[in-house]
Amino acid sequence: MAFKTVSAAVRPARLTLAAAVTALALASPVVGLAQAQANTPLLQGQTSLADLVERVMPAVVNISAVTTADTRGRNMPQLPQLGPDTPFGDLFEEFFNRRNQQGERQAPQQRRSQSAGSGFIIDAAGLIVTNNHVIGDANEITAILSDGTRLKAEVVGKDSKVDLAVLRVKSDKPLPFVKFGDSDKMRIGDPVMAIGNPFGLGGSVSSGIVSARNRDISQGPYDTYIQTDAAINKGNSGGPLFNMAGEVIGINTAILSPTGGSVGIGFAVPSSLATNIVEQLKDFGETRRGWLGVRIQSVDDATAEALGLGTARGALIAGVDEKGPAKPAGLETGDVITKFDGKDVKDSRDLPRIVAATPVGKDVPVLIMRKGKELTKSVKLGRLEDGEKTQTAAASKPQAEAAKPAVATALGLELSAQNDELRKRYTLKDGLKGVIVTKVDPNSNAADKRIQVGELIVEIGQEAVNSPEDVTKRLDALKKEGKKSALLLVANAQGEVRFVALAMN
Repeated sequence: MAFKTVSAAVRPARLTLAAAVTALALASPVVGLAQAQANTPLLQGQTSLADLVERVMPAVVNISAVTTADTRGRNMPQLPQLGPDTPFGDLFEEFFNRRNQQGERQAPQQRRSQSAGSGFIIDAAGLIVTNNHVIGDANEITAILSDGTRLKAEVVGKDSKVDLAVLRVKSDKPLPFVKFGDSDKMRIGDPVMAIGNPFGLGGSVSSGIVSARNRDISQGPYDTYIQTDAAINKGNSGGPLFNMAGEVIGINTAILSPTGGSVGIGFAVPSSLATNIVEQLKDFGETRRGWLGVRIQSVDDATAEALGLGTARGALIAGVDEKGPAKPAGLETGDVITKFDGKDVKDSRDLPRIVAATPVGKDVPVLIMRKGKELTKSVKLGRLEDGEKTQTAAASKPQAEAAKPAVATALGLELSAQNDELRKRYTLKDGLKGVIVTKVDPNSNAADKRIQVGELIVEIGQEAVNSPEDVTKRLDALKKEGKKSALLLVANAQGEVRFVALAMN
């Protein structure tokens, strides 16, 4: 997984059967007992969670997912590529042809892999919530209730971006279920309880507290995990994290661990994010997220100073999709979104979550900062899933430009006007504008900000530059305005752009 420390890595809390055997062999019952006692919350003088467990346990299920793949021919030796004059070539060909013919008469081999996880029932008719990575591409999914009843499950819908899935089982009688609570009301230090299927030990209960909120562990575009010290292990994935009212305020998803066992750092998808996705999967079998059609980046202190923001805040627009909702609404590259649909955008991480949770087709007010001025734009949101399909559009048409051999040096960069030879050397996409970086001083701020040879400086201070002379004039103008930093719009050879703030000495 992507989020790592020196000795630990974030891992999905899914369990393979081989891992279960290894983990059980290494487990220490003494340490486990001590941790369980230490994690038992004291609630108004009570030390027992038995009544709460008795009430919610029947709604928690174990998930068994079996994937069967056809391995026919995978182990079949292939005829090596032999030249016409190779000694014994005819003998090799006859040998391999005979082996292949024998293999074709063999029955197809099936490879089965099985994993285990957890889930919970959310209505009496048999809807179950779990993690997407628990079921993967399984051919057979079985939900095992606390009383041992086994029910075949079918996939209603799944979402890889937030790692959620909704399953459906059929039962002759109404099933016990639990409800979602409001994770936004949870505070750091509030007691929580997890129930699941760790290492194949179904119906296991652990307790602890909310250790942190809004954790970004680099697992997706909407990371805002609840961190808890309640013991979460492989096999707990997809299981519920309860508050003391018996409401699900999180779906246990990942752990930070060097070995795959609990070290007291587990992560759960908050119910505030999950409930809307679960409803969409239940109603449509797929997600329907709002789409703005912009590419964003974070705002650091240098960028904030260059833009006149005062403090680092908001989400900086680094690109606008030509076919997205932002374009007709008048949003531009270089705008900083500080509020969306009445909700503050404190940093770039906030915006994707807020936009995705906003209904498709809604007219949304967007507060932006543009060249030091506050403006409000109205955007009619599109659907993200539709936008993702349109982003494979053909490249823009080539635009011929006359060769301009002029060169300038500024900000630790050697800059040259575009010409045919340089465009070919750096394999620049047709139609790109700007000044080419032909050299970077390794001791400069530009090198620290990872500007590279072959990239293009498209704008400086939110004004286009197409020649080295434009660069010099623009930098002089910014210095006269009293700016300490210059905000550069930098494009790579494929045309993807980002903002970089460089100090002007």
